[in-house]
Order: sequence, then structure tokens, then C-alpha cells
Amino acid sequence: MFEFLKKLVKKDKKPKAPAKPKAPAKPKAPAKPKAPAKPKAPAKPKAPAKPKAPEAKKVKEEISKVEEKKSGFFSFAEKFKKGLTKTREKLTSQLDQLFSLNKIDESFYEELEMILLTADVGISATEMLITQVREKVKTEGIKDPSGLKNLLKSELKVLLKTIEEPMKISSDLPFVIMMVGVNGTGKTTTIGKLTNMLLSEDHSVLIAAGDTFRAAASEQLSVWGERNKVTVISQATGDPSAVIFDAVNSAKAKNVDVVIADTAGRLPTQKHLIDEITKVKRVITKCHEFAPQEILLVIDANTGQNAINQLKIFDEALGVTGLIMTKLDGTAKGGILAAIAKEIPKPIRFIGLGEGIDDLKVFNADDYVEAMFD
Repeated sequence: MFEFLKKLVKKDKKPKAPAKPKAPAKPKAPAKPKAPAKPKAPAKPKAPAKPKAPEAKKVKEEISKVEEKKSGFFSFAEKFKKGLTKTREKLTSQLDQLFSLNKIDESFYEELEMILLTADVGISATEMLITQVREKVKTEGIKDPSGLKNLLKSELKVLLKTIEEPMKISSDLPFVIMMVGVNGTGKTTTIGKLTNMLLSEDHSVLIAAGDTFRAAASEQLSVWGERNKVTVISQATGDPSAVIFDAVNSAKAKNVDVVIADTAGRLPTQKHLIDEITKVKRVITKCHEFAPQEILLVIDANTGQNAINQLKIFDEALGVTGLIMTKLDGTAKGGILAAIAKEIPKPIRFIGLGEGIDDLKVFNADDYVEAMFD
């Protein structure tokens, strides 16, 4: 029994045949390296929003438009006629209707008075013109109203002749023109046009950007200076008197004929601001004893009878020597010149008859009246 068990134990103790080693697994082929991902093209940066055109650029565009608007080859009288279209259309339609009446009576004169007042001829000038027409009707025995049109034109010419006085450049150089007026009258553009006119007359010009209060005023003048190829004296910030003082001294040193001095727009109701502009005048005189030789008040014709108010206050503060009436092409109130001639007879040096670079004209009473009526 024991022998049998021993045999069994021996059988169990027989070493098992070693398991055949498994064939080593074939090494996997190395994975093909993935082609590196193409780098994404960097997103195009968004174009920055276009900055708003700087003030100088806007001004250049505006000035370019002004330069493009040439009046063409019109005669002097035709330019007046074209510029006073609105005034003429209003007057002509009303006067033609009035002069077509059969008789000259009190109602005729009342209607004539109303027509003149609506053209801003003013109360004083209207009364004077009506009085003169009445006298001529009596002395000359005029019966037909149609004959009064020429009579009215003749009397108006006589009145406006009293303020017909072109500007003359004196020999006390530099000739300093001090430009004054409220904001919005077209003062800066007028300076550009006046510069162009003076250059065409062979005068050398220098501009003083004395309006240091209004945003972009000096930039506007700088652009006009570039276009006209003249020097503009300016300071980003500073006292306007100092700017103009430097400009006058520079003109003296360089033998420049004319200095056009811009000043800040002043509301005639603000006395403290008017006082500041009188300081500018005093400084100019200290620099050049004969200057300023001209103090030109720029008035927008659209203001009508308010022009008289502006003139009174500026004249009292500065002693205005002449006027520039702008924007006459955009108003039917061309009769305002007659009101000025009667109430405060200051010379009209120039009138603005359009937006073109050559639409600033020397005032001529005959051409003006003819353009108002015909």
C-alpha cells in the first residue's frame, strides 16, 4: 500500500515539461508619425476702425469744394446778379405786381413800404426812400406807377453810394487787417478768400491765427495757408494777443505787405469778451503804431436787422473801419445794406455772393442795385 502511494507521489513529483515559450510577439511597426498639423494661419487682425477724419482733413475737403466752385467767366455785374437771386426774385415779384396798378395813391405807398421792409431795408431807410419817391412824383408829375421802378432804383443807388469805399492798402506796411465778428458768419472762409484776392493783386500775405478759443480754428487757417502758400502764425494754446504780436513782428522782419489777424468770435451781448478783443487791438498798436489799419466786421446777411445791433456794439468797442457782408446769395434780405447806409454808414469793403473761391467781391453800389431789381 505504501509502495503504491510512493509511486503516486513520485509521479506527482515528475517535473512538468516547461511550457514552450510563446513566440515573442512581433513588434508592432512603429506608428507612422502623424504629419504635424499645419499651423493655422493666424487670424487676420481686424482692420482697425477707421479713425474719424481729423479736423484738418475735413477742412481740406471743405476748402477743396470751395475752390472747385468757380463762378465761371461771368462779368462783374453778372456775378452780382447771380449772387442776389433770392433778393431779386422776392422784390421783383412784389414790385412788378405793385407797379402794374393804375394809380399812385396812399395805399400804393403803404404797399411799397411793406415790400421794402420785408427785404430788410429797415424803417429809417424805407421812410427816407418813400419820402423821396413822393417828392419826385409831385415835382415831376408822374402818374404811371410803372415809371417808379427806375426812380426807386436811382434813389437806392444814391443811398448805397455813401458806403461804397473799397479797401486801399496804405504804405505803412505791414498793413494789418483785424477780422472780427460772431461765430458762424463765415469769418475763417472769408479770410481764405481775401488772402486769395490779395495774392492775385501781387500783395504778400501772412495770416495770424488769433482765434485760440474755438476748436480747430487754427487748423482751418493752416489749411487755407497751405492752399494759398502763405505763412500762418499759430499756437496750439496761448494768448491770442501774443499770437498776433508775433505775426506782426514776423511780417515786419520779412517785409510782408499784409497781415490778416483772425480773432475769436464774440457775441456782442458778452461785454467781458468784447473787452478781451479790445486788448488785441491795443497789442497790435504797440507792435506797429499805424496798425491795425483796417478793422473789418464780418456779418452774415441772414441775420437781417440784427446786423445793425452787432455793428453798433463792435463799433463802440473797436472803431470798425469797414464791413464784409457774407452769404448774400442765401438770403432774400439784401436790403440790409440800405439799412446800414442810413443808420450806421460804415464802408462796405466786400460782399460774399457765393461759395466759390472768387465769390468775394468788392462792393459796387450800381451793380448791387441793378442785381437787386433786374
